[in-house]
Amino acid sequence: MAESAQTISDQIHDMLDDLTRAERQLALSVLENYPASGLGPLTALAKDADVSVPTVARMVQKLGYKGYPEFQMALREELKAKVKTPIAKHDTWAEAAPSGHILNRFTEAVIENIRLTLSQIDPVAFDHACDLIADVNRHLFIVGGRITHTLAEYLFLHMQVVRSDVTHVQSTANTWPHYLLDAKEGDVFVIFDMRRYENNTLKLAELAHGRGAKIILITDQWRSPVHQMATVCLSNRIVVPSAWDSATTTMLLLETMVSSVQTLNWSQTKGRIERLEDMFDETKLFRKFT
Repeated sequence: MAESAQTISDQIHDMLDDLTRAERQLALSVLENYPASGLGPLTALAKDADVSVPTVARMVQKLGYKGYPEFQMALREELKAKVKTPIAKHDTWAEAAPSGHILNRFTEAVIENIRLTLSQIDPVAFDHACDLIADVNRHLFIVGGRITHTLAEYLFLHMQVVRSDVTHVQSTANTWPHYLLDAKEGDVFVIFDMRRYENNTLKLAELAHGRGAKIILITDQWRSPVHQMATVCLSNRIVVPSAWDSATTTMLLLETMVSSVQTLNWSQTKGRIERLEDMFDETKLFRKFT
């Protein structure tokens, strides 16, 4: 059995560049719903990833296991060890609260979401998304849903400063034709769609894709149906001990994206910020303490 201080997820991520196309497709499928994806029958895993059974067997062997049963045994042992001996379990984030307090449980869940998300995002895909967003020759449309419209607005407000030709598509379907009217081939749509995936968002994506637009999808680990049309799909973990999903990891991605696009467009962005600050001074929008 393979011996490693790394998790199986870490091992898979480290070997992504050395896999064949089919093996990489399988690896991404495993990582997408890790660890549950590796606990079912071999044939089910192959079917979910749309690869052959021999492909699963080859990748398992590349990980250092003799076969799929040994791989599953290692995965179960990893989960068992995690339950028995959580790393630094005696340390808590909110020291004044018990380790089981919601402040600590929620924080641990968020940090695990961040770790898993960053281990699974392809930096090349992320950079490609930023390049598309930064390209001022492409009109940028930003779309959110019932809850994610707040994330869409956050990105929109920053992109308004960073670059020109940015549109925030409102989340009411009866206005979409007005926005799509001027969309051209090669324009970019950043679409937020988390579970419960919205039919209206899917329809908008279909219309935009039909006009030749590039779609950057920001979604959860199960992936919105929009991913089938996306040029880049950025999945992130959202599950926390709450009736609502967490936006923390998504916000981390957004803020990193804003930083990247700002750097790519700095020559234009610097001038836009200077002009904006001049307008703020003229309108006395902000208090000055000097």
